[in-house]
This record gives sequence, structure tokens and C-alpha cells, in this order.
Amino acid sequence: MLANNKKIERITARVSEDIRNRLAEAAAFSGATLNQFLVQAGVEKAESIIEKERIVNLSYKDAEVFFSAIESPPRPNSKLKKAAKKFKASGLNE
Repeated sequence: MLANNKKIERITARVSEDIRNRLAEAAAFSGATLNQFLVQAGVEKAESIIEKERIVNLSYKDAEVFFSAIESPPRPNSKLKKAAKKFKASGLNE
């Protein structure tokens, strides 16, 4: 099935009658079909999880330390120089 030139996929789930009834009741309260409700609830939960994984929350103090390190990074020490040299020699940077 195509909509807006995109393939529509079907998702199915087996649930108990009690869970189905609760979902159907919530869908009715929100004025949506059960299918619409499930899709919207799933999308909202997915967006919440994705946002949580992509956003880093820092305290004010942590943010100050972070931006200070970006603005005035420490000089490379011998271990970092050695690791950079080894990385360049590996050819993985090309």
C-alpha cells in the first residue's frame, strides 16, 4: 500500500483482552480509533526515547567546565601525541 509515495508497513501485536479494552477506552476518550491511538502513542514514546538519547543534560557547573575545555583546551601530553602518531600510521584516518 502506498501513501505519499511511501510504503505503509503493518505492525501487529498480541495483547490480552484486558489490555485491548484499556487501550480502546483511552482511544475513545481521545477521539481516535484504536489504530490511530496506538500509532500516536508509539510515535510519542519513540520520540521521547530518541530525544533522551541524543540530548546531553549538564549542570551549570558541568557546562562551564565543558565550554572552558573547548575554549581553552589543554596542551596534548605525550600519551596523546603517541596515540595520534599511531593513528596516523594506521591509515584509518584516510
